[in-house]
Amino acid sequence: MKRNIIYITLTFIFLVSCEKKEITSEPEGEIKTEQTEEHGEEAPQTIASLTDEQIKSVGVTLGKIELKELTSTIKANGTLRVPNNNKATITSMYGGIIKTLNVQIGDFVKKGQVIASISNPEYIQLQEQYLTVKSRIAFAEQEYRRQKELFDNDAGAKKNLQSSDAELKTLRTQKSSLQRQLQIMGINPANVNNGNLRSGLVITSPISGTVSNISAQIGSYVDISSPVADVIDNGSLHLDLQVFEKDLPKMKVGQIVHFKLTNNPETEYDAKIFSIGSSFENESKTISVHCSVTGNKAGLIDGMNITGIVSLDKSTTPAVPNEAIVEADSKFYIFIKTDKKTEEHSHAEENDEHEHADEKKAHEKEPKTVNFEKIQVIKGSSDMGYTAITTVNEIPADAAVVTKGAFFVNAKLSNSGDHAH
Repeated sequence: MKRNIIYITLTFIFLVSCEKKEITSEPEGEIKTEQTEEHGEEAPQTIASLTDEQIKSVGVTLGKIELKELTSTIKANGTLRVPNNNKATITSMYGGIIKTLNVQIGDFVKKGQVIASISNPEYIQLQEQYLTVKSRIAFAEQEYRRQKELFDNDAGAKKNLQSSDAELKTLRTQKSSLQRQLQIMGINPANVNNGNLRSGLVITSPISGTVSNISAQIGSYVDISSPVADVIDNGSLHLDLQVFEKDLPKMKVGQIVHFKLTNNPETEYDAKIFSIGSSFENESKTISVHCSVTGNKAGLIDGMNITGIVSLDKSTTPAVPNEAIVEADSKFYIFIKTDKKTEEHSHAEENDEHEHADEKKAHEKEPKTVNFEKIQVIKGSSDMGYTAITTVNEIPADAAVVTKGAFFVNAKLSNSGDHAH
């Protein structure tokens, strides 16, 4: 009996001891798990390490953040327009058949230049009427003088004098009307005689400009409602910019606009604001800002779509060259030279303390490196190859910035991050 009690007691002590071990082991397991999780949440790489050879081969250049007088700008779309008083649809004042066409599309014509000729027998009738009225006036004048002489000598009736006077005035009115019609037709009334009746007329351009369209052809019939050709003076081009309501207070007469053709952005043109609209354009909620095109106008045509940059007031602001800024994940960054070390170097130094002397010597023979830190910035206006920046976090005033080769430094950093994972 006594032996059984001793056996039971030993068994109980053994079981209690095992439970304590299990309880003690659970916190240790939790600590190990937390350490693993903390080690797994690695911060993104911000330090790039380049050797002197890499810096030299890529051409990485360092500089400072400079204070630049940059012009803030507003971007807007627009259309090139020619005012209606610099466009012309050429028509004939009288109906007729086209006999000659002297121009082609793209030709430059001067005001008054003959572009076509038309023919119609009715023109001869008009000249005939003019000559007839002219002859009747000579007879009417003689009759009026005769009736006036008779009336003055109490030998003629007053009504005969009045009738001859009315007839003379009527004929003179007809003559003036016919003279004006002949002048409109391009015929000099003084040169009209029985042996010089013309059956053809010329059509001239009312303005100087470029022929943009020809509607008639030889043999076709034209009248006052039929266009023969269109002429446009592209030298009077102006630019209609569509500016949103929020940007309208920044617009002023006299501001400079740099613009490029939407379909051909290689060449830049200049314009100057001369008028600002006072009403919205349809339902677009934009206001037309009118600009006169200055300088080079080669290749510009009425109706072309453009993209313009309006220059606002200048301001002095911290800036770096455009190529010093890189974009990643919809954010913008610059790189500055730093004494901070990459994560790989930090671990390597910890391991070096436990390595042998010969391994340390091999490590000392590694090529010299320079470290660069990735700094987030906010972009501002750009002008003359520089972009204004505002750093998200404060950096040293004398920080050396990568002004050339930032793209390569960023690529090196991305590759280092991939290897780290």
